[in-house]
Amino acid sequence: MNQAQWRRRALWLSGLTIAYNLAEGLISMAFGWADDSIALFGFGADSFIEVASALLVLWKLLDHGNLERERKATRSIGWLFLCLAVGITGGALLQITAQRHPPTTVPGLVISSLSLSFMAFLWRAKLRAAKALDSATLEADSTCSLACIQLSVVLFAGSLLFLLAPALWWVDAAAAIGLSVLIGKEGIGMIRAAGSERFTGGCGCGH
Repeated sequence: MNQAQWRRRALWLSGLTIAYNLAEGLISMAFGWADDSIALFGFGADSFIEVASALLVLWKLLDHGNLERERKATRSIGWLFLCLAVGITGGALLQITAQRHPPTTVPGLVISSLSLSFMAFLWRAKLRAAKALDSATLEADSTCSLACIQLSVVLFAGSLLFLLAPALWWVDAAAAIGLSVLIGKEGIGMIRAAGSERFTGGCGCGH
């Protein structure tokens, strides 16, 4: 495909990301609120971070080739990562402090299973588009999708472990805190890269 076709695909992927994550976020937060699940509610809130990242990609693609816009979009996605890390840590600490888990984890298992399959498709497709267009913003957005996959794994594993062994109610919260550290480091890296004088807007995929 040529550059114009890849740009259209990137726009289509962003639109798909926005539609899916709006639905996932609202459903997850509704179940989390109803079942008193901090983990599921936080997972739903994360979906809106993914929506914001996709909107930044759309904003960047509207002015393709503008290095300053690429820099701002990449930096903004980095800050979204930091916000996500703080939110995950806060939710996990609340869960540990309360020493409780929702009465059922079936909604978490179902939602995380669906998210794993769909976000894996989006992550691979976005990464291919980032390489084709050599875009740091698109690469950052694909990393945001990867973080969503990792959170889905945490939610799925935590829900399954609690279902099998209720005494391990704290496992998903502990794993979420560890994951938030990795997500925070990724965000800091994006912010620093965007602020560097050597920033070219290229994704550096595979380098």
